[in-house]
Amino acid sequence: MTNTSADNFIVPPCLQEIDILFYDEDILLINKPTKLLSLSGKHPANLDSVHYRIRQLFPTALMIHRLDLGTSGIMVLALNKTSNRLLNRQFSERNVQKTYTALLAGKLSRGQGSINLPIAKGEFPYQKICHQHGKSALTEYQLQRHEEFFFKGHAFPVSRVILRPFTGRTHQLRIHSQQMGHAIIGCDLYSDKQLGEIDNSEQMAERLMLHATTLEFDHPVTGERILAKVPCPF
Repeated sequence: MTNTSADNFIVPPCLQEIDILFYDEDILLINKPTKLLSLSGKHPANLDSVHYRIRQLFPTALMIHRLDLGTSGIMVLALNKTSNRLLNRQFSERNVQKTYTALLAGKLSRGQGSINLPIAKGEFPYQKICHQHGKSALTEYQLQRHEEFFFKGHAFPVSRVILRPFTGRTHQLRIHSQQMGHAIIGCDLYSDKQLGEIDNSEQMAERLMLHATTLEFDHPVTGERILAKVPCPF
């Protein structure tokens, strides 16, 4: 059955460019801007994406993984079928390590911890926590510092954290953060509706305050361990 809500969703234009960080004969590292799809959507208006743009420059490029529309940061693409197969194996065997920087609403009381809650598909576009049918999902977090986030003349407490997902479920970091009681600032799907001054944490920023900061993996041909980094823009 066709999901008309998904088919009819149109993404606003993304005017930011993709930063090319590194490439050789086998792999390509990029910095994805926020508000750009990783893959083109079904609707003709949603043609623009990381995949579409990169294929104009690197016609053999193949997508290995995705970042959410609002998430910015580092991605790796394969430039041939061999690299695609070997990189996909690393992702499936969890040999790839990723960290994200996020701003969470409120003050985290613990300096570090983990969230281990299974995730299942909900009604589009949501995911949900489901212990009966969900797939296992594990995220570790580490508090960097507490900050003040200014919005409409008011200062709101936020927590800058490093998130490390050990699984790659859709919306994992967003829904796990919400389940901790500290939604990611700017999240339009899993917001915090208990901030008093405003309706929810989505309104506090024009973008999702989530950035893929590091990506660590083995080069598919040379075997060299690569640690790629992109500084957080917020």
